[in-house]
Amino acid sequence: MQVQTIDYNASDAPETLTRSLHETGFAVLANHPISEKQVKSIYDNWGKFFASDTKHDFIRDMEKHDGYFPFRSENAKGVEIKDLKEFYHVFPWGRVPPELETETRKLYNDLFGLGLTLLKWLDNCLPSNVQNTLSESLEKMMKGSEQSLLRILHYPPIQEDIEPGAIRAAAHEDINLITLLVAGSEPGLQAQDKTGKWHDVSSDPGMITINNGDMLAMASENYFPSTPHRVINPEGKKNNSRYSIPMFLHPRPEVMLSNVLSAESYLQNRLKEIGLK
Repeated sequence: MQVQTIDYNASDAPETLTRSLHETGFAVLANHPISEKQVKSIYDNWGKFFASDTKHDFIRDMEKHDGYFPFRSENAKGVEIKDLKEFYHVFPWGRVPPELETETRKLYNDLFGLGLTLLKWLDNCLPSNVQNTLSESLEKMMKGSEQSLLRILHYPPIQEDIEPGAIRAAAHEDINLITLLVAGSEPGLQAQDKTGKWHDVSSDPGMITINNGDMLAMASENYFPSTPHRVINPEGKKNNSRYSIPMFLHPRPEVMLSNVLSAESYLQNRLKEIGLK
């Protein structure tokens, strides 16, 4: 599984990104504008939030889906056992704890802007036959969208009494167009190749992992495959808390992913399948 590491500033970065996402569904971005210092501060400060009781003051809104989702709120599609994680959803219009507001909004905006740049790269590098399958360009799909989601994830240390088969994040595909995943504070992320074999994905500080979501796969008629990935449980002395921050880029609700399915209808179906609806 030849996931490409791409220098954001390289002249061939758009072509290399497009090729890697087409061939594997994944890419790793280096030398991008998001600083390691910025990410470390976010992890430290959100770690304090997850360790406090105040998180329950921000319990999720069942309709809007912003706020705090307690431990074991979500399961992967087709899996009954809940994932071993808690998380917080940040939307541009949603709630953020006051002490975390400024730097969280900055990270949201920085990742969203970076994501738009990457989608423009894909638009410019797509073969004409794939461009013709899209209802509109990927960049235009994002215009006016307020559905993009920053998720702050905390995977607590694994307890001895968990049931067999419980895992930090069971194998799944993302829902959206593309995901920008800031390097996790600990290893554990794996991606599956076409033969079913699992491969570790880099968690080196300073890296951002890019992967396709189901909406992009559907809109491109699977030119960009949505690759299964998971977060495995740590072993032995590595049983520490793990933090990670994915930015999910979602198109406007009315964007048509196919002749019959809109982004909104697809999203609502998937939320039901993963236990969040």
